[in-house]
Amino acid sequence: MQIGINATHLRLPKTATEDEVLLEWQLEVNENSSVHGLIVQLPLDSIHKIDTEKVTNAVAPEKDVDGLTSINAGKLSRGDLGDCFIPCTPNGCMELIRQTGKYNKYHHLTVHFLFNSNSDIVISRSCVPKPIDRLAREVGLLSDEVELYGKTKAKVQLHIIKRLQKQPDGKYVVVTGITPTPLGEGKSTTTIGLVQALGAHMKLNVFACVRQPSQGPTFGIKGGAAGGGYSQVIPMEEFNLHLTGDIHAITAANNLVAAAIDARIFHESTQSDKALYNRLVPLSGEQRKFSPIQINRLKKLGIEKTDPSALTDEEITRFARLDIDPSSITWQRVLDTNDRFLRKITIGQSPTEKGYTREAQFDITVASEIMAVLALTSSLEDMRQRLAKMVVATSCSGEPITTEDLGVSGALTVLMKDAIKPNLMQTLEGTPVFVHAGPFANIAHGNSSILADKIALRLVGPEGFVVTEAGFGADIGMEKFFNIKCRYSGLRPHVVVLVATVRALKMHGGGPTVTAGMPLPKEYVEENLELLEKGCSNMRKQIENAQHFGVPVVVAVNAFKTDTEAELDLICDMAKAAGAFDAVRCFHWAEGGAGAVALGQAVQRACEAPSNFKFLYDLDLPIADKIRIIAQKIYGADDIQLLPDAQHKVELYTKQGFGSLPICMAKTHLSLSHEADKKGVPRGFILPIRDIRASVGAGFLYPLVGTMPTIPGLPTRPCFYDIDLDPETDQVNGLF
Repeated sequence: MQIGINATHLRLPKTATEDEVLLEWQLEVNENSSVHGLIVQLPLDSIHKIDTEKVTNAVAPEKDVDGLTSINAGKLSRGDLGDCFIPCTPNGCMELIRQTGKYNKYHHLTVHFLFNSNSDIVISRSCVPKPIDRLAREVGLLSDEVELYGKTKAKVQLHIIKRLQKQPDGKYVVVTGITPTPLGEGKSTTTIGLVQALGAHMKLNVFACVRQPSQGPTFGIKGGAAGGGYSQVIPMEEFNLHLTGDIHAITAANNLVAAAIDARIFHESTQSDKALYNRLVPLSGEQRKFSPIQINRLKKLGIEKTDPSALTDEEITRFARLDIDPSSITWQRVLDTNDRFLRKITIGQSPTEKGYTREAQFDITVASEIMAVLALTSSLEDMRQRLAKMVVATSCSGEPITTEDLGVSGALTVLMKDAIKPNLMQTLEGTPVFVHAGPFANIAHGNSSILADKIALRLVGPEGFVVTEAGFGADIGMEKFFNIKCRYSGLRPHVVVLVATVRALKMHGGGPTVTAGMPLPKEYVEENLELLEKGCSNMRKQIENAQHFGVPVVVAVNAFKTDTEAELDLICDMAKAAGAFDAVRCFHWAEGGAGAVALGQAVQRACEAPSNFKFLYDLDLPIADKIRIIAQKIYGADDIQLLPDAQHKVELYTKQGFGSLPICMAKTHLSLSHEADKKGVPRGFILPIRDIRASVGAGFLYPLVGTMPTIPGLPTRPCFYDIDLDPETDQVNGLF
């Protein structure tokens, strides 16, 4: 153990037959994830005749330390070193040779540049993905740690965390952007371009960790979200549609809670205490018995009894009646479709509901608190606890009602047991990607999962890189990444990559509005240094926002063909003058990873720079003070204004014990202020806080700044007009 290896001497008797030896190999070595290698002592000393070649070939190739299997020997002989176990002697010789250069274990895909096509899906299909089981082996996953979902996607089992617990983390990079505009900044494309540069071109171990997109915008107005051009996740149709069903699991779990709430109110309103109790704790074989989740509720109420017949009448009433105030219900039904007519509905209109009706609404699935729980959880047990703590309403006496009180939290965990496993995919150049969780970036924190990041950081090793993306601009997604995600994960980022474009900065400088489907005004396609310089104020502010957290900033200027050299140079110069560690132009959309090598090199250098990470606020501060710090330091507001509903919630949540939760601001992403049309860096404004809501299970309070739809609507001409299936090739057409 002194060299970090546990060795076990496995001795079989001389009477062992060939079948017994093969069975021992299979059970004790091949299928045992705690065993990483086997050395076979030859010759095999048995009284029976044993086929030595058959026995050695029975060892799993990835555990064949001697390299004696036909598969490993054959691959070694033809130089296929990235996909075989190399014996110690030749491996040692090659390691000496490698000292003069870098070694990367991934087999990278060759990109075929299609100069007559700008369609993302055509580009995606020009490259044949590696079989996902091969990619899994390349990144260091064992066969029992991977669940295959076809040939191009897989889930990763969480027990890998235990195997990798002593492995040091790699470098942690977060990609964010200037305040978004309708022109787009290309954060996802930059994220993928950067990992392709680091992996396929700089030969470093790397992982991208990104959110799973909602299907609503895919069929609505946005189209796909897999990156674009020659920097995207493939296959893009798999990425943008069902993937492995995680969002559907969240939809089912969320709506089970909604059904439980209304059913409980209905049954409590139509039954006596005794009848309600008898149905909640029914007779089973002549006796009543509490379920484990009901025992938890008794303990919460301070009732230390386990015999249903021992409860007093007063205890029966307290146990059986949640007494939910219908006007306090904050839990909504969800659907992963853009449907504006579900923003306000009336439920319970059937005669069977006996007049119990109330106004309600649908949210889009990615706005569900369960999605935020998935993104912030650290284990299956932690997810169970977070799901149980979700507050769905308040009782008439002012007590918070949780999913545990409803008795549904265990069932939610069952529905989410597969969704908690990160999804493995790949980029156009064969570098690995975890696609996991996709919380809204306004009413939630807009970042992919902690679990995916943690697993990826261990897999890449101390010299590798994990690149993740934060939703919307730095004032929203990045701020929440630091103040919420990093608090719960315990991870500390090395570098912020801030994405900017010439055209978006021109809009922040006062450029004209853009109409969908119409040609861009000349200000965006012709050189205009004055307009651009004005717009760089937004970039300076977002650099400042990142510096509040003590992390070096690299500005990635995502270049378009209409940009001039003078414009690109101006942005880089102004970024560095504002305190960025570096600023580089990038061409990854058109050139893939090769077009982001300069960015990769800048990120690599920045990771070695001094870093003094710190949070923006102390959790123990009063709720209003935490909101004020974000508003003043990140948005540039003069102050905040708590409107009556918000002031009431501050008092309520403080009383209920939720005052020490972090803050997740829900405001427009199109401006640093609360007014979407205010571009650049607005000044002299008071930030109005309309209301505050609690995502207790996820672990944050979210103040509402203004109004915003939580389920998008369809435009006049949705994307679905262009989407179809070719029945002959089984290919999806029309995604972009």
